[in-house]
Amino acid sequence: MSRHPVRGKVAAITGAGSGIGRALANELGRRGAALALSDVDEAGLRETTAQLSGPAHTAVVDTGDREAVLSWAAEVAEEFGTVHQIYNNAGIATNRPVLDSEWQDYERVFAVNLAGVIHGTQAFLPLLIDSGDGAVVNVSSLNGYLAQPGMSQYCAAKFGVRGFTEALRAEMLHSRHPVRVSVVHPGGVRTAIADNATRIAEEEGVELAPAQRARQRVYGEKLLTLPAPDAARIIADGVERGRPRIRVGRDAVAVDLLTRAAPALATRLAVSLERKLFPER
Repeated sequence: MSRHPVRGKVAAITGAGSGIGRALANELGRRGAALALSDVDEAGLRETTAQLSGPAHTAVVDTGDREAVLSWAAEVAEEFGTVHQIYNNAGIATNRPVLDSEWQDYERVFAVNLAGVIHGTQAFLPLLIDSGDGAVVNVSSLNGYLAQPGMSQYCAAKFGVRGFTEALRAEMLHSRHPVRVSVVHPGGVRTAIADNATRIAEEEGVELAPAQRARQRVYGEKLLTLPAPDAARIIADGVERGRPRIRVGRDAVAVDLLTRAAPALATRLAVSLERKLFPER
């Protein structure tokens, strides 16, 4: 398999203020990429840039705001003269069953996790094609091929990211554009996404049930275990090798194999695990 080193490439990363996005900035920077970073969290961006070994172009951007993403892409192109890679990584999580959910719950998650990926792809894609050596890297999830109870908003968005990205890859191949397309499926990566879901709910005045808070705690303590730097290394290796699907973590690999071999069994096991870990639901 041919390799496409990131050294010398201009890489744009959304959600770079924490978690996988921050780890990607560090990893790609170490590999010699020029970085353009965005996040809604200005303080988080400052913390990320303070960790880097070199400079980075930064911007506070809400990926759910299409015009803001288009403006950011134009700024990055003006700053660097070209853009080779876009990592659509920004994401949020929720934890509300369908029967308890309001439409606003879906809109909020879809705006960032799905629309944000589409906005970033469309904003940067012409630049990537013009670069002659482009890469679109869209972050889905283990929940992009396995659904779990209480996560309908997140799962719908991440399944959507997978479908959108695979369709984009087919289009790039059909049109013979010089853009590789990868969908990333992280498993349990140690980030603040579970805690952030609680924070967002509190900021919006949503009272979380004790079962929901317990779920966030269990995720943080037992399920989100792979260090973010390890996840970033796996992603960067996959991008350099031109892999169309990048599975991050043993759990992501195992679940992928299970859902393809025995999809009905995979769902029953997900429900069984849910009952074991969250008996108070």
